[in-house]
Amino acid sequence: MSTNAAKNLFIFGSLLCFAVLIILTIDTIGKLDERAPEITEEVNAGKKVWHKYDCIGCHTILGNGSYFAPDMTKTTDRKPKEYLKKFILDPRSIKPDSAMPKLGLSEDEAGKLIAFLEWISKVDTNDWPPQPILALSIAGRTAIAGQVLFQKYDCVACHQIRGIGGAAGPDLTYIGLKRPDIQWHIKHLRNPESVIPDSAMPRFDDLLEDELRDEQIEKELKELAEFLITLK
Repeated sequence: MSTNAAKNLFIFGSLLCFAVLIILTIDTIGKLDERAPEITEEVNAGKKVWHKYDCIGCHTILGNGSYFAPDMTKTTDRKPKEYLKKFILDPRSIKPDSAMPKLGLSEDEAGKLIAFLEWISKVDTNDWPPQPILALSIAGRTAIAGQVLFQKYDCVACHQIRGIGGAAGPDLTYIGLKRPDIQWHIKHLRNPESVIPDSAMPRFDDLLEDELRDEQIEKELKELAEFLITLK
């Protein structure tokens, strides 16, 4: 290839790439309004709370912020609002070893902050960030019924197993050693506050998206409990 041919290829190739970039940018800008819900006064007030307490100093939303603490972009999709409110007001009452301090938010501020995070969670981010993938091998099996349910009900959003998962709840890596009683786990899953006073963990019934028959609920509770006691 001659020098002039290479030069022309570079120039026309660059112009083509630039034209494609402009077209994609215009297309994206035209769709921005469709990718986010309407901003209400409560959402705007929640954003002010977010900045007032410098949440972005530890957390990220939509790729912006620090990486010291969990990403908050889809947090209201994965954690019940009542749990979030309790955690925001006093993190160490939920998780004693939490790195997040008690910031002194009022109940009203916590509600507005959750409204802002709920708005953020509804922004179309093309499924980013992805959910954690829990890949374990328990007793030589890559998946058991309780493990499937653990993923189905997104328990990994709050709990870690072998370093994979969220940090809002206790690490479950050795829960089978600490709590070997399957009936304790069934009772805890059904109603956490019945065994741990003031627990922020939602009841199992609150996690159900479909109406299940009582026998199916009991079956799933037992399978989840059986999975938890294998974690040793």
